[in-house]
Amino acid sequence: MPTERLTMRRIRDVLRLKFGQGLSERAIAASLGLGKGSVGAYVLRARQAGPGWPLPGGLDDDGLELLLFPASPTVPDPHRPIPDWAMIDRELRRPGVTRMLLWEEYRAAHPTGFAYTWFCVHFDAWKGRVRPTMRQTHVGGEKVFLDFAGDTIDVIDPVTGEARAMKLFVAAMGASNHTYAEALATEGLEDWIGAHVRMFAFLGGVPKVVVPDNLKAAVVKADRFDPGLNRTYAEMAAHYGTAILPARPRRPKDKAKVEVAVQVAQRWILARLRNRQFFSLTELNAAIRRLLDELNMRVMRGYGASRADLFATLDRPHLQPLPGAPYVFARWKRCRVAPDYHVEVDSSWYSVPFGLIRQEVDVRVCGAIVEIFHGGRRVASHPRCPGRRSHVTLPEHMPSAHRRHAEWTPARVLATAARLGPSVMAFCEAVMADRPHPEQGFRTCLGVLALTRSYDVARLDAACRRGLSIRARSVASIRSILQTGLDRAFLDEAPEERPLQHANIRG
Repeated sequence: MPTERLTMRRIRDVLRLKFGQGLSERAIAASLGLGKGSVGAYVLRARQAGPGWPLPGGLDDDGLELLLFPASPTVPDPHRPIPDWAMIDRELRRPGVTRMLLWEEYRAAHPTGFAYTWFCVHFDAWKGRVRPTMRQTHVGGEKVFLDFAGDTIDVIDPVTGEARAMKLFVAAMGASNHTYAEALATEGLEDWIGAHVRMFAFLGGVPKVVVPDNLKAAVVKADRFDPGLNRTYAEMAAHYGTAILPARPRRPKDKAKVEVAVQVAQRWILARLRNRQFFSLTELNAAIRRLLDELNMRVMRGYGASRADLFATLDRPHLQPLPGAPYVFARWKRCRVAPDYHVEVDSSWYSVPFGLIRQEVDVRVCGAIVEIFHGGRRVASHPRCPGRRSHVTLPEHMPSAHRRHAEWTPARVLATAARLGPSVMAFCEAVMADRPHPEQGFRTCLGVLALTRSYDVARLDAACRRGLSIRARSVASIRSILQTGLDRAFLDEAPEERPLQHANIRG
């Protein structure tokens, strides 16, 4: 009876002790409780297969077993034909299709065909021999992979002659390798979101999952288990009904599809445009679109079909429909409400209800509208200020005292002062005339009017009369006159009447 084969974990221990630690076969046998002949047999197989040490990082137990114990070669037989592995690979990309189903269909067509184990082993071996674009298996319409190319292409300013490097945005569908490419001015959030909107329109539908890299426009906190998405990016995904699943940091194999698509785009698009000059981004993208259509129509040797053909049969039928309207870019910002119940957005200030002072709010800037949310509820909406360092304040956001203060005007101040006495009105007129802008004297005038809470109106009018005589212009001066009683000398004096001016009066 033949000896049972060791598990791959035990075989890895044998290879580690032999090639990693340099132990003898006898020492390895004693350490692992094996026979010296068994250890020698596994070491010989490893030397003949030649995987080297340490073993390649992507070599799993199935791959190592196939290397050390390859299946016996088969002789072609008309009654036991070898399956069309490229067709099998395409069919596995369809939703619900499994290896067992395909093997059963193969055996139904060829009753004397190969067994299921042979079918799986040789299919995996075939996948290991084809080029990397066929290594991953993805269900149709499920995923689209995104990345930026490392190479750039210049756009020349027709006025200044300055050359600006444009970034190439590349997307690839998982099942069909159908590719989308577009030049962008930056990798910023607004360009990133705009590229998604145009990509979905190009595809004519929305995949279930979007797999981007960990660039700042997409991921604000890169984490292997719980990445933090940009608020605008998450809102865009919700609008299209798709999910964002960023690749793990420093794991390019998570998005191998687009890594290969980037190489192809650099060779078949950027390389062909390297000797041409472009004077606008629109002109550049028009040239890219022509080459992109040619790329998607080219027949891929590994599949015997073009990307466009595979997209039409594998991905297009399973894409989610586009929403009624494309997503409109909106930027989110986290703010804390200042003590003056305003939040700062792009060097302008917008009011919120005063009860939210010191609270954190979310600000959404979309086009010409600024919306402010607290606890998921919109608490304020303002038209966006076109300039800088402006204040937009709604009266209903102000405390009642501030609202009353905001309603003061020069005419109302003088009317209130006139009811207290002619000297009070004259003093307020002098204060506002003495300032570059009348509003700058409001606080002084209101301070003088507030003295009626502590002093008689007649005394206040007399104090203002004395203040005018000594050219006083502050609340402190009027208060000092009242406190020291200097106003009493003016209580019995009638205000100086101005001579009547008339054209028919002489002298």
